[in-house]
Amino acid sequence: MTINLFQLDELAKQSGVEKELLKQWTEAGILPSEGLTADSEPVYGEGGLEAVRKITSLLELGYSLEETKKIIKKVGLPAETGKDKPKNKENFLTVGALADSIGISSRTIKHWEEKGIIEPDLRSQGGFRLYRDYYILFCNLIRDLQLFGYSLDEIKTVSDLFRSFIALRDGQKQFSAEETDDSIVTMEEEIEKLQKKMENLKAGIKRWEDLLKKQKKQIAAVKDKNKKRRSAE
Repeated sequence: MTINLFQLDELAKQSGVEKELLKQWTEAGILPSEGLTADSEPVYGEGGLEAVRKITSLLELGYSLEETKKIIKKVGLPAETGKDKPKNKENFLTVGALADSIGISSRTIKHWEEKGIIEPDLRSQGGFRLYRDYYILFCNLIRDLQLFGYSLDEIKTVSDLFRSFIALRDGQKQFSAEETDDSIVTMEEEIEKLQKKMENLKAGIKRWEDLLKKQKKQIAAVKDKNKKRRSAE
């Protein structure tokens, strides 16, 4: 499920507080962020706007930054809403940053998203889609599957199973024993198919390696023979 967040620009626009001031509050530890984007900009949870309002009101009452920090430490800030709030601060990637990290175009990332192969973990209030950095590995695995001859529809099946496994692993009690067994059987079948394709690919690579090695020797022999002929002429 996609979680809504504020990027720094969005929080500044919504709150009317300058970006640099928000950054100072974040660095001072009075405005908590959920993590950082690829360009080291903080990202804030859904309660970020209310937190800014509370900090602003305390400062307007004449409290210093240090006093405000002590008050917040004692009484806290508005709680984040939603059960899917990230537990730990993480690094987030925009579509462009994710594409750059794996050497493909942003259009490819968007196409995979449209196909349902990948899904953004978070979405900023301004509509920016954000991915946790584990998607760098996941997207490279998608490219590997394409090299193995998988169509995008087949890759979506693998991706869906992967997400299903994560759900089973992290919340097995939510599924019946029968549902768990059925899912595991399907996963094992797909793993077996993938292993067979990998074996065929390895065999094909070995054939081409042997052929190219042989061809290089033959080309070198012809080249040497032609060189001698030219010398004789």
